[in-house]
Amino acid sequence: MPKPLTEDLVIGDILHEWTLSEYERHERGGKWYVLTLFGAVLLVVFAIFTDNFLFALVILLGVIIMFLQHHQEPPQVLFQITELGVVVGKKFYPYRELSEFYIIYQPPLVKGLFLGTKSSVRPTLRIPLYDQNPVEVRHTLLEHLDEDLEKEEEPLSESIVRFWKLH
Repeated sequence: MPKPLTEDLVIGDILHEWTLSEYERHERGGKWYVLTLFGAVLLVVFAIFTDNFLFALVILLGVIIMFLQHHQEPPQVLFQITELGVVVGKKFYPYRELSEFYIIYQPPLVKGLFLGTKSSVRPTLRIPLYDQNPVEVRHTLLEHLDEDLEKEEEPLSESIVRFWKLH
């Protein structure tokens, strides 16, 4: 009997599942915080100098959010690949809403599953593979989605976020 996500939503049998952090928590040293704070102060001074107070407010809010986020453990989210789609936390994506997938596996830096959606609001879902076998995950997804074999590197935005430790 297929497992329901909620009382009225059937997701099919679970083929793979693992728990992941809602966002990646980076170890940031004191030098990172000094450079970030220095950059934020420069941007706020520039914003005030150019009378762009909304930009200054956005920078200040970003710094506050990063500070608060640093002092919290990221929530854990259940990820499942099922017969009828994928589940990320409490959100179900049926295969008809997904366009393709690709796996970038370059340990230890990048071990990720990328799911393209047909939505222009959220075009790609990035799922860390952690210790999952990428070959098994790939074979399962090939039964339902096309694989984008042209993607050999993670998206530039993901590389920038990882390099600057912004998650």
